[in-house]
Amino acid sequence: MTATNTGRRRRGRPAGSSNTRERILANARELFARNGISNTSIRAVAAAAGVDSALVHHYFGTKEQLFAAAVHIPINPMDVIGPLREVPVEELGHRISSMLLTLWDSEVGASFIATLRSILAGSEVNLFRTFIQDVIAVEVGSRVDDPPGSGLIRIQFVASQLVGVLELEPFASLPAQQIADTIAPNLQRYLTGDLPDLPSR
Repeated sequence: MTATNTGRRRRGRPAGSSNTRERILANARELFARNGISNTSIRAVAAAAGVDSALVHHYFGTKEQLFAAAVHIPINPMDVIGPLREVPVEELGHRISSMLLTLWDSEVGASFIATLRSILAGSEVNLFRTFIQDVIAVEVGSRVDDPPGSGLIRIQFVASQLVGVLELEPFASLPAQQIADTIAPNLQRYLTGDLPDLPSR
């Protein structure tokens, strides 16, 4: 009798149809917007999409990479935010402005800006909010949480300043480094200075 492999799954790449990837992304967008990044697991996304969690990892890698793909950010957010862990707190304002604005001035950045504007103008603004609270605030906010409880507020002030730069002309069209040098002191004050209605340090 000739042996057959019928019904056996081959090792290697997990099975998936051509629309599986989009189904995963659609469910990820919904869960991220509803529950935030920290409260959404790869397993939950996989269950909602009707696939194995190994397939989600295969297509997208980490949860942060899945989030980037779900909202069409052309970079891994942790590639930008991760290096900030090594920056002294008193230098964060200048480093954040210089790094992000230089990024936005690049070809990848143009796509990022278009995506961000689309999110802010559309129905998925919760995705931007959860990105600030669950990624930026976790990585940076904890370092500037003085007095306790102010870290998220400080990060939101910084985010509002940077988003404003995207929208206002002719300011938005100035050279990236000129903008960075101009707004860095404000960002640093948001991060480490005394803010109105917050207790003094």
